[in-house]
Amino acid sequence: MRISRLTPWAAGLGAAALFAVPAAASAGPQRSTATENPAAAAADPYADYYASAQGKTGPALKTALHDIIKTQSKVTYEGVWNALKVTDQDPANPNNVILVYSGRSQSKATNGGGVNDWNREHVWAKSHGDFGTATGPGTDLHHLRPEDVTVNSTRGNKDFDKGGSPVGEAPGSLTDADSFEPRDAVKGDVARMLLYMAVRYDGGDGFANLELNDRVNNGSAPLFGRISLLKQWNQMDPPDAFEQRRNQVIFDQFQHNRNPFIDHPEWVNSIW
Repeated sequence: MRISRLTPWAAGLGAAALFAVPAAASAGPQRSTATENPAAAAADPYADYYASAQGKTGPALKTALHDIIKTQSKVTYEGVWNALKVTDQDPANPNNVILVYSGRSQSKATNGGGVNDWNREHVWAKSHGDFGTATGPGTDLHHLRPEDVTVNSTRGNKDFDKGGSPVGEAPGSLTDADSFEPRDAVKGDVARMLLYMAVRYDGGDGFANLELNDRVNNGSAPLFGRISLLKQWNQMDPPDAFEQRRNQVIFDQFQHNRNPFIDHPEWVNSIW
């Protein structure tokens, strides 16, 4: 059963059927926990969706979440362009998207490869696990965000860490030879995107088993760091309205799966 809870900011957005590859199954088995218990539904509106994960910790929680979120519709790489125009729409200007590292509001129509255009940033760099732009991890909207072409190139496939020199066109972001530090307002967003990828892709569907470690310079290995810092960022920058809206739009209109760490940031420390 696909659980749809369109909020007012999502109700008027266009359907995603033009851009998605249908899932082989529905978004999950029927669960009635929250619907039969109004108090539970008010405390956790996604209790039904996460029912099989409740009460678990550590590896058992990670496995339960993987089993929940692996059921999804998939978006083509070409379809990502149009999807990002919906998922990352500027709440103050429906003609624009918000660039993830830059924080800039920019016209949706300026997507492409030219200087000052925006393009499709893989927050989990596609070379870490060598999945490229394959439908699956290479097109998963939960870690793809709009970003300025130059800033995207500067970030490259670097792991995330603290420090470095200021990044032009991305105020508050820093970079050095082997790492990138995003601006404070999206540090938690970045952490939760990487955490999602490490749970969603476990090697069981033909792609690499993505994991987190506490290193930089991970190169083409299916690893990303640094987990100790990502955990800190998850706590210092909790999910805001933009991130929560984005999660809901992906669920309702595109992939029909959720990033569990946006709904339950406390699960990060339960697993790692």
